[in-house]
Amino acid sequence: MSTKSRFGEFGLIFKLVFGIVVGVVVGLFANEAIMDVVVTAKYVMGQFIYYTVPLVIIAFIAPAITRLGHNANKMLGAGVVFAYISAAAAATMAAVAGYAIIPHLSIATEMEGLRELPKVVFQLSIPPVMPVMTALVTAVMLGVATIWTNARTFRDVLGEFENIMMQVVIRIVIPVLPFFIAATFAGLAYEGSLTRQLPVFLEVIVLVLVGHWIWLAVLYTVAGVVSGRNPFEVLRHYAPAYLTAVGTMSSAATLPVSLECARKSKVLSKDTVEFMIPLGATIHLCGSVLTETFFAMTISMMLYGHLPAVGTMVLFILLFGIFAIGAPGVPGGTVMASLGIVVGVLSFDPAGVALLLAVFALQDSFGTACNVTGDGALALMLEGLFNRHGELDEARRDEEAAVAAQSAVSPMQAELEEAQG
Repeated sequence: MSTKSRFGEFGLIFKLVFGIVVGVVVGLFANEAIMDVVVTAKYVMGQFIYYTVPLVIIAFIAPAITRLGHNANKMLGAGVVFAYISAAAAATMAAVAGYAIIPHLSIATEMEGLRELPKVVFQLSIPPVMPVMTALVTAVMLGVATIWTNARTFRDVLGEFENIMMQVVIRIVIPVLPFFIAATFAGLAYEGSLTRQLPVFLEVIVLVLVGHWIWLAVLYTVAGVVSGRNPFEVLRHYAPAYLTAVGTMSSAATLPVSLECARKSKVLSKDTVEFMIPLGATIHLCGSVLTETFFAMTISMMLYGHLPAVGTMVLFILLFGIFAIGAPGVPGGTVMASLGIVVGVLSFDPAGVALLLAVFALQDSFGTACNVTGDGALALMLEGLFNRHGELDEARRDEEAAVAAQSAVSPMQAELEEAQG
């Protein structure tokens, strides 16, 4: 990733923080006339964001399925399965922790003593082209059917549509988010609920960071069992990658450092490192998934007065693992890719979505650091499946020997042909 795009990611975080600060100030000191404008602007922006959600789902999920299908092999299949299980299991751990911890946090759910927000001055309705669950099913069916029929032209069309919606997200949705979040926090500050909930946000962020470290410990322990090798021999080299991810907030930008860290491990082969570390940077988002799951449950309690039902969370987690694999490579891509199930499964309204986007963005760098560090554990798992007895190393030696033999034969063959000529 270029230096310019890294600055762009930092710029987004600064804009979101600035938007939160401005929103809080406006909400604390604004009169009803100003809040009329704020509430109406928030409604219009929310309508547009909700309109893009089904399109984003189809644009990102369907092409991701076609790409994985056309490049399928045993090692890739195992890598994708490990990434999905890691994300789904991390979300499950977060959900279990959420049910156990969130009810004991000092979350004010009662509405007594809060000022009522003004009504929307005018409603500019922009209905989505289809419901979010319809979009998910459509994306899966299009991706799978494209693989079945080997429809290369339609695969290219899906790729072009992905590029189009990526530009919509980058050029329109993301620039709108700071204003949308500012309007949301203005409303919370105007009502008076923000001052009650701020300590809870800080507690939740600390809990999520602890969750990241616990999940990394679990992931590397499992990797050690699967591979039969010492997982600490991988983990101990990952400090530079972790710190780089905190600074860049991007798995792609951290990839060169991640590769260098993994290559230092004595228990990882070169082939496994060069395959799984780049793949993991693309599809393995365990830290981000863990974070969003816990935040979503907290916000559900905060805004709607209850935690999601267990069955609802199970469906959310199963789908979230798929969405995480196809998440776009943009700041906050995990949240953007999952907006469909946040709205369709968890039934979040625009206020809930805005809070989720804001809080997630503020700690996104630590979620990315967890993602990157977890890639080493997945690489170690692949070692246990495909290189437990040095199979990959032997294949590489045979290939290098064949290349060397071919290189030695070529000059002799040239001399023979020249003599015959």
